[in-house]
Amino acid sequence: QVQLVESGGGLVQAGGSLRLSCAASSDFLSSYSLGWFRQAPGLERDFVAGISRNWENSTHYANSVKGRFTISRDDAKNTMYLQMNMLRPEDTAVYYCAADRSIVAIMRREPNFWGQGIQVTVSS
Repeated sequence: QVQLVESGGGLVQAGGSLRLSCAASSDFLSSYSLGWFRQAPGLERDFVAGISRNWENSTHYANSVKGRFTISRDDAKNTMYLQMNMLRPEDTAVYYCAADRSIVAIMRREPNFWGQGIQVTVSS
């Protein structure tokens, strides 16, 4: 069982930056692929970014965030990050981190483990 806790959300002006963190309970986080998702009111939960296990060496982004968001991981700290730059009002959502053994499950929005979510609000 992997427990995930997001932090770093909040209110920011358009054009600003935030860095989200996702701390995992597992000491074996290196065995998991990880991802970020977001859900705006009234909409489905969308994939934002994914990162494979280190030896698989791949990252994936939704088209809407490419060039603005960067996903990274520090397995020694059992933590994943999402650096969000050039934020837009349409980035406003609850952001969730997720983990699964398979990056394919992340990409399919079907990970085994989810965080509780954290609010990000971008004002215009």
